[in-house]
Amino acid sequence: MNTAEFAAAQWTRATGAGIDPHEYRRVTAGLTSVADWGPAFSRTGRACVERAERAGSSVSAGEYLLMAARWFHLATLAPYAEAGRAAAEADQALSRALTVLEPEARRVSGEGFTGWLRGPSDAPGTVVVVPGLDSAKEEFLGVASALLARGLAVFAMDGPGQGALAATSVLTPDYEQVVGRVVDALGVARIGLVGLSLGGYYAARTAALEPRVAAVATVSGPFRLDWDGLPPPVRDIMTRRAAGADPARAFARAVDLADLAPRITAPLLVVDGGQDVIPGVTNGEPLARLAPHGTYLPVPHGDHLLGNARSDWLAPLADHIAHTLAGAAE
Repeated sequence: MNTAEFAAAQWTRATGAGIDPHEYRRVTAGLTSVADWGPAFSRTGRACVERAERAGSSVSAGEYLLMAARWFHLATLAPYAEAGRAAAEADQALSRALTVLEPEARRVSGEGFTGWLRGPSDAPGTVVVVPGLDSAKEEFLGVASALLARGLAVFAMDGPGQGALAATSVLTPDYEQVVGRVVDALGVARIGLVGLSLGGYYAARTAALEPRVAAVATVSGPFRLDWDGLPPPVRDIMTRRAAGADPARAFARAVDLADLAPRITAPLLVVDGGQDVIPGVTNGEPLARLAPHGTYLPVPHGDHLLGNARSDWLAPLADHIAHTLAGAAE
């Protein structure tokens, strides 16, 4: 894949994450190789940090730092020797931003997870936002904002092999164990779960096996993976995140919700994009059909993560979680 094709493939993912489309075009237009992607995006992130340091108010500084976090995270989407450093810079920028903008926000870390708890202490519910194969908490700030706007508390996390933990841990299919430790650390009786991309599998699996999940939604989540059918770039990412081809192949074999879907008792919303067709990936329709309280929301023009169709799914998803958690709290 050449540079123009790679930039086009990441276009709606970047803009859906909150990157200014004009700046994205300016940054990617100057690339001559995919190898230039990581350095260019990291430089743009550092420019945002410099703007934050010169900002005339704490609000402006915080907003620049949030944008820096997005750019640093996106730097990791192409093969990049400094990906670990970029992920750390994304994490640091987000931490600095929330310290300035939301002094009540709290860093919570434990075995296999780290993230930020945001929102009111008396919220009717707490939502854990779970990223996917090569995503991280910095990519889904818009999802967190939609949930916060509905009065919920939000814990945006990185788990094994993700974001700030990608350099020191590997993917695990048993994500329900990680979320269980998150719930223990947060000290709440029940949670909502929103999982995006591979995080949709994690969220659905956790909802089947962790009784404290009271509401769940998936976005572009796989129902099943077929390692041999996956495109080479996806296999390459999985191999890097799992630390080897054999563990990556074993991980892919574990991604199968056929037996777990009927055990999901919490209200479940499954969001899929009609243009999200990846060889080797079975989309979420069977999950919604097999779950006892599953609802399917297909968006015909939506692509992977539906960054090109946010108005079609983000508000319904946030309302589903908010209404379900409010009912569970009564």
